[in-house]
Amino acid sequence: MPRESVAGGIAIIVDVLRASTTIVTALEAGATFVKPVVEVEEAQRLRSSSGESWLLGGERGGIQIPGFDLGNSPAEYCRSAVDGRGIVMTTTNGTLAIERCLAAEMILVGSFLNRNAVAREAVLLASNQGIDEIHLVCAGTNGYKTEEDFLGAGSIIHAGVSESSRNHLLDSESEKASTEFFRVVDGSSDAQSQLVESFRQSLGGRNLIELGMESDLILAAAMDQCCLVPCLCSKTGRLVSFDTL
Repeated sequence: MPRESVAGGIAIIVDVLRASTTIVTALEAGATFVKPVVEVEEAQRLRSSSGESWLLGGERGGIQIPGFDLGNSPAEYCRSAVDGRGIVMTTTNGTLAIERCLAAEMILVGSFLNRNAVAREAVLLASNQGIDEIHLVCAGTNGYKTEEDFLGAGSIIHAGVSESSRNHLLDSESEKASTEFFRVVDGSSDAQSQLVESFRQSLGGRNLIELGMESDLILAAAMDQCCLVPCLCSKTGRLVSFDTL
């Protein structure tokens, strides 16, 4: 995706397995901010500049980076671990996707956990600020599109916003994403189980299963578990809860 393609719009970063899910979880658990960076060395430098007070979180190839406090599993970002702490995070795909969207007017982070909240906030921001485009940016895995991010984008589109508001979000790719999402969950009495099963078949899901991290699929499929919307502060480059900006 060309960096300039999101210029002037709102970008919603979707990396279901796992950066988006983990960022939402960390802020919900009381982290003061998540600072996304691309390179491991940059993360280490920023932690050193904080007097070692910030946590380091992230992965390469799904595995926690040596010397880091946390990996990229949402299970690690519990209140006892992150409450009141700043986190510098670097991941293989998610933080890179954020960096590639810096030309956007605003950057939000979306997941199944906060799909209703992020859809509402994005549409409200677009309306209030006269922004015409909301871009759903799927991080993918190592340059490949992944089904779990496609489903995540579709879930955000169909997160209860009005038909007229949805026009901000829809393009041909988004229409496909939303259709695919409903193909998976429509008529199911247990949408979470259906999503987990879809994750198991996806590229990102298969990678996590091979690494022994299948339990993260369940955490990532927990729809509408929180109302928090991470937003990138243009001044600090930190992701914080939108209501604290």
